[in-house]
Amino acid sequence: MSQSAPSLPPVTQDDPLRQPPPPNMPPAHGRFAHWLGRTALRLGGWRIVGRLPDLSKLVMIVAPHSSNWDGFLGFAAKFALGFEVKVLGKASLFWWPLGPLLRRLGGIPLDRSSPQGTVGQAVRLFEQSERMWYVITPEGTRQRVVQWKAGFWKIAKHAGVPILPVYFDYPSRTIGVGEPFWPGEDMDADIAAIRDWYRPWRGKNRDTL
Repeated sequence: MSQSAPSLPPVTQDDPLRQPPPPNMPPAHGRFAHWLGRTALRLGGWRIVGRLPDLSKLVMIVAPHSSNWDGFLGFAAKFALGFEVKVLGKASLFWWPLGPLLRRLGGIPLDRSSPQGTVGQAVRLFEQSERMWYVITPEGTRQRVVQWKAGFWKIAKHAGVPILPVYFDYPSRTIGVGEPFWPGEDMDADIAAIRDWYRPWRGKNRDTL
């Protein structure tokens, strides 16, 4: 029998750009990248709210994902805040000279022939890393979907790490960082609660529901 869906706390209005980086956060980039990311956000009129957690490992999910501009905003926020993320991508994308750049930005080629599948490969990366923030879009596409892909929940559950929800709200030009959410025993209830948390915000072309 399904349990009642848990609720996620609201996003704080703290400005993480004014806070020191959490000690356990996987760090990346130098001063120029920080300046570049902050400048890009400021020129675009974007702000970041919330708090980065002091955690060495987590699965970061980003939604709504409805535009290619989301990637630009994501990298701007990543540079501005100075954290490193890992993401599994199609091996065909890692060609010269794009491959070295993708790896430098946290990309890891996905082995489609591996019996572990995407979930298993991501879990193994967690097991092999002292610090890792893994990022994924739960919708899996820029188009509206009825159901989210459950891979992000399975990765977090099997790796024993929390899920960090992050949103893009284009009307208010806000990138919001939520509180870490630990997966429970009811996958459907957890995903429903997370999707409900995203209800107030809208991407460039649509919302999440």
